[in-house]
Order: sequence, then C-alpha cells, then structure tokens
Amino acid sequence: MRWVVSGASGFIGTALVRALRAEGEDVATLVRRAPAAAGEYRWDPGRREIDPAALDGADVVVHLSGAGIGDRRWTDERKRLILASRVDSTTTLADAIAGRDDRPAVWLSGSAVGYYGDTGEETVDESSPSGAGYAAEVVRQWEASTAAASGAGVRVVHLRSGIVLSPEGATLGKLVPLFKFGLGGRLGSGRQWMSWIALADEVAAIRFLAGRDDIAGPVNLTAPEPVRNIEFTKSLARAVHRPAVFPVPSPALRAVFGGFADEGPLASQRVVPARLEAAGFDFSFDDIDAALTAMLS
Repeated sequence: MRWVVSGASGFIGTALVRALRAEGEDVATLVRRAPAAAGEYRWDPGRREIDPAALDGADVVVHLSGAGIGDRRWTDERKRLILASRVDSTTTLADAIAGRDDRPAVWLSGSAVGYYGDTGEETVDESSPSGAGYAAEVVRQWEASTAAASGAGVRVVHLRSGIVLSPEGATLGKLVPLFKFGLGGRLGSGRQWMSWIALADEVAAIRFLAGRDDIAGPVNLTAPEPVRNIEFTKSLARAVHRPAVFPVPSPALRAVFGGFADEGPLASQRVVPARLEAAGFDFSFDDIDAALTAMLS
C-alpha cells in the first residue's frame, strides 16, 4: 500500500514511518520546506496549498500535523496557533482529497481525548458528548475540518489519542530526568485520571485501523486502564528506581503553563478505548507499570 503521512517528523510520525518502511510499505511524507529526499512532497497549510502529486496512488493518508499543545505557555497568540495549525492543515488535506477522482480508501486524521474536556470521575468512551473548555473546542473544529473528504465518500477515522508515552515524547521526555534525580512527584492533588497509551500501541492501532473497513469516525487511542496521576508518578518512580517525594502544587503548574494547566496536567480524563476493544485490537501494554518498565529499562 502507499501511505501518505503528515507530521512525519514528530515523534509519533517518526515511529509510524519507521515501522511502515521496515515492513516494506511505500511511504510519502508531507514537508513544509523544499523536498530534500525521494518521497517528500511540499505543502503549505497556511496557504491551503499542497503538491497534488503527493496524493497520487495513495491508499492511506495519516494526518498528524499540528502545533504542540503543552510545550509552551498558553498565551492568546499560542492558542490561535494551536487551533489554526490544526484547522488549516486538516482543511487543506480534506479539500485536496475530495477534489480527486482517485481518492484514498481511508484517512486517519489526528485528534485528541481533549474532546471530552474534564470528565472528573466519569468514565467516557466514543459515544460520550464533547466537554467544555478550549481544548474541547479545538478538537471539535479539528474533526469538523475533515468534512469535505467524508462528504466525498472517504472513510475518515478520528484518532482521539491520549497521552502517548515514550522516552522521546513530550511527557516522559520532560519527567524522566526529574525523576532520575529524585525530584519527581504527583501533580496537583494527584487524584486526576490520566488516559495514556504506549507509543508502540499508538502506532499499532493506526496500522490496525487502516485495515478495518468497518470502522469510521472517532476512535479513542488510549490504554484500557486509565490511571490516577499519583499512580502514574509512583509507577514512573519505580521504573527509574527513585522516590517520588516532591509534589508539584497546582498554583505552580498554573504559573508555568497558564490555562493549559487546568486542561492538561490538572484535568481528569478517564477515557476508555471502547471501539478498539470491540474490534479486537490487542494492546501490548495495558498496565502502566509494565509499560514504563519496558520503556525505561
């Protein structure tokens, strides 16, 4: 099959492209600079432009582009960029796909569990309504931007990812050094639920969904067992053989991250992957202890 991947330089995209090419798949990537290698194609989502040759013969499109959610403080300017980077890039692809006679069979479009907002103690799945807050609004507009492609008959899957765990990822990449020095601890009260997925399962789920002609719409990419933040931090401490005795109070997180704190590390999201489980997807890591030990051993 021929795959076209946006966001291929991100840590999920990098892992996906590596896995696909290792299996001998034909992979094209979308880049915002001048193409420098075979299989690269230029696009400019801000101008709604894409090299039409990028989609020639495409069987599967995987869209993973978008400005980082939690890597910088949420200023008004940053929030505009987060939304625009998702809506512009998704609309660009949707229009390009819909305008072709040889459309791909499936488009797997990035999304996030932020759709559900803060769910408190409630367990939610793909049938649950959208929540409140900026992140939920971003995801609603992000997913709606695929409309042209789905309206043209393309099977569109919205990949509502949780916190994707890998030593190369934003979450563990920032936390592991602190925990190795014994400076880690729970965030805020530690009672908030975290919906997570190992990078290996994220990649495997994307490949699984590409081949499931019967699945369209939202799919939660999260492990079957969400954990409270305090359980996560204890597991991380065990994995690096250090104590976790330095909790980070909520006001400190708000001072560093601004509005993201209450919709990111302090938000409680108890999201389960009902559709993946119903489809028979086999998780390699459904236990946080096993996942972190395997990643950090």
